[in-house]
Amino acid sequence: MIKPIISKFIKDYQNVTDPGVREAYGVLSGVLGIICNLFLFFIKFFIGIYINSIAVISDAFNNLSDLGSSIINIFGAKISGSPPDPAHPYGHGRFEYIASLIIAFIIFAFGLQLLKSSFDKIINPEPVIYNPILIAILFMSIFIKLWMYSYNTYIAGKINSSINSATASDSLNDALATGGVIAGTMLGNFVSFPVDGLLGLIISILIIYTGFGIARDSINLILGPPPDPEVVKNINAIMLECNKIEGTHGLLVHDYGPGKIMASVHADVARNGASPVEISTEIDEIQRSIKDRLGIDILIHVDIIQDGESKA
Repeated sequence: MIKPIISKFIKDYQNVTDPGVREAYGVLSGVLGIICNLFLFFIKFFIGIYINSIAVISDAFNNLSDLGSSIINIFGAKISGSPPDPAHPYGHGRFEYIASLIIAFIIFAFGLQLLKSSFDKIINPEPVIYNPILIAILFMSIFIKLWMYSYNTYIAGKINSSINSATASDSLNDALATGGVIAGTMLGNFVSFPVDGLLGLIISILIIYTGFGIARDSINLILGPPPDPEVVKNINAIMLECNKIEGTHGLLVHDYGPGKIMASVHADVARNGASPVEISTEIDEIQRSIKDRLGIDILIHVDIIQDGESKA
């Protein structure tokens, strides 16, 4: 269902390497998230009040935190897509990682608040009203969240977005949490134990864990993880397609945000392998090939060596 929406609202939607198109994907996913989460918040909040369920109310406020995340998603897409400026010559792509970290803090804060509310519900339990129609509405919520998980996963893969990846994980957790709410509401009519409060406690812990995981991954990206072994392998393979290069060494890869990866590497070229002009032409072609095939801007340094003395 997301593909027709993308084709309708994003011009040139297949050109995902274009910064403007990538930004449009992020904005669209954020707007869809706002619409879905605002709808779910009001539905769950009033259901929770009506049936006197802290688990449902907790789930409602979790959707409200997701709405805030969707707003940050939009701003993250806008700012990270901004062109380079004198203060940020490599662009603003890493702001997407910062936006993901902000989303993690929001999720974590709501999780702590809901943890407190659930403890209160366990200590001071109140009866939960069972209503089949309301349960059906909660099932509808699960389907909406699964759709949100699906489209965020699709967009995350399409544009390599950490924000959409985090939002997808959160949506899947929400679907599982709402399933727990349904189970608690139904079981609460048959047992005296405060199942509602216990499930609310589990939901809050799940929210906190999700926030922690997103924060950990975002901080790792901001600090700079080691290059993907597959990327290293592909860069070396493309360079060694040139028979004038004996080997490579000293590869450095710098991540300035999705779609903004720069690298440098040393190429070992035999002293008698080719003239300087031929080598320069070959190196230019390799750099263009790596950019076209891997999307990486690379600077190749040439090291002249004796035959068979590659440093690789």
